[in-house]
Amino acid sequence: MIKLGALQIFNGGTPLFSPLNLEIKAGEIASVMGPSGCGKSTLLSAICGNLAEVFTLKGDVLLKGISILSLPMEKRRIGILFQDDLLFPHMSIAENLAFALPQKMARNKRKEKIKEALERADLVGFDKRDPATLSGGQRARVSLLRSLLAEPEALLLDEPFSQLDQELREQIRLFVFESIREMDIPALLVSHDPRDCPPGEIINLANQRM
Repeated sequence: MIKLGALQIFNGGTPLFSPLNLEIKAGEIASVMGPSGCGKSTLLSAICGNLAEVFTLKGDVLLKGISILSLPMEKRRIGILFQDDLLFPHMSIAENLAFALPQKMARNKRKEKIKEALERADLVGFDKRDPATLSGGQRARVSLLRSLLAEPEALLLDEPFSQLDQELREQIRLFVFESIREMDIPALLVSHDPRDCPPGEIINLANQRM
């Protein structure tokens, strides 16, 4: 479970929104909505540990009951999926996926993990492909696989469907939500489009302004 305890972000002395209290259990997906500039992406940056120095925090973020705000980003065990897939263009699909796996993992085990991931995403035989040769939906699936192969204990979704056409958007959205439930990890989605939000708790940051 991930819990936001009276979490508030300030730009100088000005709060972006009123204190947020939210609990997300394993396998659940909560949503934060609001227009551009209301603080959605800044909220995710605060949770994953990548908050710009211009901002300050009050409140707490707990993962499995333990505060993570004092931990650096790489120690928080929180994955994040952006609207841009951010695949490394100079690496093959297999190399992109391997980037998420521990360096100390045996080579055979790494190949097995990558093979299983590609099978799960219906991308068998794509291991040696160049990212530039993939469709938007295929790139989105690879990006999610890379996030999940790192075995995060929570996942943040920063408008990951916004650049997909409507038919593909529905397909990838279903794949992402099913993957989160199968991994049994909590997830927080931010979006400006209510169609992207699964059933569950929805917070509108526009209504949380001070």
